[in-house]
Amino acid sequence: MTTRLAGYAAAAALTLATPAFAQDILIGIPTAQSSVVGVADHADWLNGAQMAIDDINAEGGVNGRMLRAEVVDIDLLSPEGTVGAFQALNARGVSAIASAFVIIPQPAMDAAAASGVPYMHGNTSLSSVELVAQNPERYRNIFMIDPDETWYGYGFIRYLDQLEASGQWSPANHRIHIVQEQIAYTQVISQAAQRAIAESDGRWELAEVTDIQFPVQDWTPVINALKDEGAGVIFVSHWIAAELAAFAQQFAYDPTPDSLVYLQYGPSQPEFLDLARGAGEGMIWGTVLGTPRTEEGMAFRDAYMALHGENMGEVYPASGYDTIQMLAEVWRTTDPADFDAVGQAIRHLSYQGLAGTYTFDRDQQRPLNYPWETDVMAEGIPHLIYQVQDNHHTIILPAELAEAEYQTPHWAE
Repeated sequence: MTTRLAGYAAAAALTLATPAFAQDILIGIPTAQSSVVGVADHADWLNGAQMAIDDINAEGGVNGRMLRAEVVDIDLLSPEGTVGAFQALNARGVSAIASAFVIIPQPAMDAAAASGVPYMHGNTSLSSVELVAQNPERYRNIFMIDPDETWYGYGFIRYLDQLEASGQWSPANHRIHIVQEQIAYTQVISQAAQRAIAESDGRWELAEVTDIQFPVQDWTPVINALKDEGAGVIFVSHWIAAELAAFAQQFAYDPTPDSLVYLQYGPSQPEFLDLARGAGEGMIWGTVLGTPRTEEGMAFRDAYMALHGENMGEVYPASGYDTIQMLAEVWRTTDPADFDAVGQAIRHLSYQGLAGTYTFDRDQQRPLNYPWETDVMAEGIPHLIYQVQDNHHTIILPAELAEAEYQTPHWAE
C-alpha cells in the first residue's frame, strides 16, 4: 500500500502527456467525447487510467517499457461507431483495449475478438458475460472488470432487508414501485428486482411498474403515478444523471410521503448534485464498482482531485486506475504481444485494487460481487449503497464500509 500511495502523489505531479517511443506499450482506450451520453463517466475513467499510466511510468514502466494511452472517440449509441473505434485501435497496434463501458456490447466484443487483443471493460452487462461463457474460445481474451447489472436490482432488495433489520428505516409499507427505462441495461435491472421481490415469500410486493422512454421531457405523469400508488419504496431504473436530477427536483416539490427513493446508479455521475441543486438530499443509489472510503481510497481521491478538480465521479476513476494496474502486473511476466498468454495470465490473476478484489477464474470471466456472491469482502468487489447527505454522497451499506447511518429524508419525517 505504501508504494501505491506514494505513486498517487507522484502521478499528481506529472504531466498527462508521455513522449511516444517505438518501444512503448500501447493501451487502446475508446472514450466517448462527442456522444450524447457517457461523456462524464468516460472522462473519469480515462483520467483514472492516465493516473495509473503516469504512476507506472514514474517507476520505470513495465520492464523498462513505458505505457502510452491511445485514445479514440466512440459513439456509444451506434454499432457502427462502436466497431469503428475498436477497429481504429486494432489498426494502431495496441497491446490491450481497456474501456469504461460500451452500451452495445457484442459489436465491441466481436471487433476485439477479431484480433484476439485482450479487452477489459466495465460494461456491467449480463449479456456481455453470457456471451463469454457461451463462446469461451472466441471471447477468451475478453474480461469484465465488475459484477453484472442484475445486482442493482436483486442485491438492492436484499439490502432493504438489512436496512430495516438495522432499525435505521421503518418502511411505510412493503410495496415497491418500479420506474423503468426501455434500454436492455435498465430492463435487466428491473427484471432482477422483480425476481427478488417474487422470491421474498411475500415480504416484499411489486406495487406497479411504470415505463419511461429516454429522453424524459416531463416527470409529472410519473410522479403522479407514484403518489397514486403510495409504495414504501420507489425504485427508478434509469442511469442518465441529468434526467434523474430533473426527477429529484420535481419529486422534492411534490413528494410521495414516507417513500424511500432509490435512483439505482445515475447519481454517481459528477453532474448530478450540481443539477439537482439540493433536491437529491435523502435519496439513495448504488454501484457494483465504487471506491470504498478506505485509507488508500481516500488517498486516491485526494490525488485525483488535485489533478482534475473536486467534481469527481464516484465510480470510474478508480476503475480506470485498477484496470491499467492489472494489465501492467500481467505484462511484467508475460509478453504484451502474446495476446493469448496475456489472457491466460488475466484468468489466473487475483488483484487487490482500489475498488476491491478482481478475479476472473470463472466461465463469465468477471469478479465476484460482495456480499451477494461471496461473504468474504476480500474476495470480491463490494456493492456500495450511498445516500445523499448534506449534498455529499455518503456510503451507508454494507455496514463494514459505511460512513454513516441512513437518515430519514425530509419528506418522510
